[in-house]
Amino acid sequence: MTIYNFCAGPAMLPTEVLAQVQQTLTNFDGLGVSVMEISHRSPEFMAVAEEAEQNLRDLMQIPANYAVLFMHGGARGQFAAIPQNLLHGKALYLETGQWSVAAAEEAQKFGQIERRDLRDGNGGLDLSLIGDSAGFDYIHYCPNETVDGVAMFEVPEVQSPLVADISSCILGREFDVSKFALLYAGAQKNVGPAGLTLVVVRRDLLGQAAKSTPAILDYQLTQDNDSMYNTPPTFAWYLSGEVFKWLKQRGGVADMAAVNRDKADLLYRYIDDSSFYHNGVAKAFRSEMNVTFQLRDPELNHRFLTEAESQGLLALKGHRIVGGMRASLYNAMPRSGVEALVAFMDHFARTHR
Repeated sequence: MTIYNFCAGPAMLPTEVLAQVQQTLTNFDGLGVSVMEISHRSPEFMAVAEEAEQNLRDLMQIPANYAVLFMHGGARGQFAAIPQNLLHGKALYLETGQWSVAAAEEAQKFGQIERRDLRDGNGGLDLSLIGDSAGFDYIHYCPNETVDGVAMFEVPEVQSPLVADISSCILGREFDVSKFALLYAGAQKNVGPAGLTLVVVRRDLLGQAAKSTPAILDYQLTQDNDSMYNTPPTFAWYLSGEVFKWLKQRGGVADMAAVNRDKADLLYRYIDDSSFYHNGVAKAFRSEMNVTFQLRDPELNHRFLTEAESQGLLALKGHRIVGGMRASLYNAMPRSGVEALVAFMDHFARTHR
């Protein structure tokens, strides 16, 4: 039986990458030891780090005037790091779901934050509520909300530096990096194992951290030390680098984005044509990475999850805040996984009416 892991994070990784890593796990680069056992400052690991950064730059078309930082602490760590590095007067946080709300709540600990809720109450977003965007140190938003299954596909046209949490859509769709002051992402959804956090920041914004900023969160210090101010999460860095190679071999982000749209369209079409399942997100704002849905009869939720797991369809339970079901369709999820999910959903609906 083929297993398909729909977990929102830590998420499934490409099978080919895991198989390659398995082959070298105890003997990396002919050294007779694991990549987890060598110094992060050794020539062998420095080569891994440099190649990973260059491949990420290639995949995202990152301009030279942006630094790429490999950091700790996940996206939640950046919820604190961003205001400590960039906030001097006032910042604007656009709220579109659970993660953007959490980012705003954390940022409030470090300075003056204005919050604007863009949710329209009908499963969509009202972008007109962005309003006046001038005079802020930065404007923060989350293009893809994993909990709510909501996505904002248009980059907001604002008059202040733009910051985005792309944890769940990095490398899954294209971003014009030049439109942003800073992009950040926890690795465990679409990049690699938990423990690594990617930050792409315009170089002119470095060196502005508040004096109280912990050294481990200081962007300038991180850049000056090649993301190795202290021992980095070396295995996560290495494995993420292997994922970058895998993506390049498959045509890069543009090709992957087309695949992801196709996978999401397949599942949404089935849900929309069904009277047994329902998706409450407005079509223009439906996430291609995290498809949320509910059964018309919530009493069947437990049975649905139990039977799905027996068929090798794992981690479909929705987030505890919204309930229902959630299928995360990150880059590593093949189309065959979505086809298997649709076939199971159809069978379940026909046998539990």
